[in-house]
Amino acid sequence: MLRIEGLRRHFGGIEALAGIDYSLEAEGVFGLIGPNGSGKTTLFNVITGLYPPNGGRIRFHDEDISGRSPHRISAMGIARTFQSPRVYRRMTVRENLRAAQHTLPGARGNWLTLARSPARARAEGHLDELLEATGLAERQNELASNLPLPDQRRLELARALARSPKLLLLDEPAGGMTPTETHEMAQLIREVAAPGRTCIVIEHKMDMIDALCAQVCVLNFGRKIAEDAPGEVLKDPVVLEAYIGRQKGAA
Repeated sequence: MLRIEGLRRHFGGIEALAGIDYSLEAEGVFGLIGPNGSGKTTLFNVITGLYPPNGGRIRFHDEDISGRSPHRISAMGIARTFQSPRVYRRMTVRENLRAAQHTLPGARGNWLTLARSPARARAEGHLDELLEATGLAERQNELASNLPLPDQRRLELARALARSPKLLLLDEPAGGMTPTETHEMAQLIREVAAPGRTCIVIEHKMDMIDALCAQVCVLNFGRKIAEDAPGEVLKDPVVLEAYIGRQKGAA
């Protein structure tokens, strides 16, 4: 599914990714954790083409996608969400989902001319299913700017799923949420987002990671320091030092 080999990315003299090796062979939900500044979001940005790598390569289904443009990578079946929801605030919820589909086969061109096409009908049916599954059906005609944060995060997830990706990257999908909202998001990922695809979740809420993920990769200072089941990773002395030792040093 995904193979990362010796991946490097630097910003001036700062090495954000320092030779990452990482591979996923199966469907499921996988965790990506680490202290702030460890390189997690940078890794997502390089995988999705927002940043070109300075070394190493990324293979997706055995095809080298290193340094390709974001729209080409997206077209191959990779979608993502962001730490801060990036929704089209002046569009309705449904229009946001339509915008996510605009480069899919059968969706190109003017919406009015495509309105009666079989491909458009199938696409609209898919949106109906996503709106219902994510709990946004009753708000589909509201402007995205009017949604509270939990619903904006649901919308961003639905928008990523509107492209039917094979690989879904979720960057802190429960950020800023209450424990109840976090539980609901975890359930949404498990029941709606994960089936039939591979998901990688960045999250600081370890209860959520433990509930969702069979395997967790830990980064620190741009390097992979551990990879194992959540319960085993959190007992690793190197991982504990990365989290707790850094806090002691800053105290």
